[in-house]
Amino acid sequence: MERKTKKNDILLIVGLLVMALLFSMGLALYRQINTRQPVAVVRIGEAEYGRFPLNVEITETIELSNGAYNILKIENGKADITEASCPDGICVRHWAISKQNETIVCLPNQVVVEIENGEESDVDSMTN
Repeated sequence: MERKTKKNDILLIVGLLVMALLFSMGLALYRQINTRQPVAVVRIGEAEYGRFPLNVEITETIELSNGAYNILKIENGKADITEASCPDGICVRHWAISKQNETIVCLPNQVVVEIENGEESDVDSMTN
């Protein structure tokens, strides 16, 4: 018995191929969006100043409208405030950060650097 391919059979095959292609493209897009790189998020007061990936080495001068400044340096996968115009310099003496939710805060300049999408810290947040 000989079976002939009908028009509806071809449309069904093409439709299934298109659906498979769209599914695979959607899955690739989802993986790309969901692959998160660790970033240092800088905020001045409540406003976000910028996001800086930890895998790119940079030195960023964060200048405030009143002339104050902080210098953020990212190298070796860590973010650090290397210089600041604040009088106490606590943010400069803080260690470099790279773990999820670690922060460096400069209260006089209202600058906060926080790590997002980083590795989980070995220290429990309750004891940190």
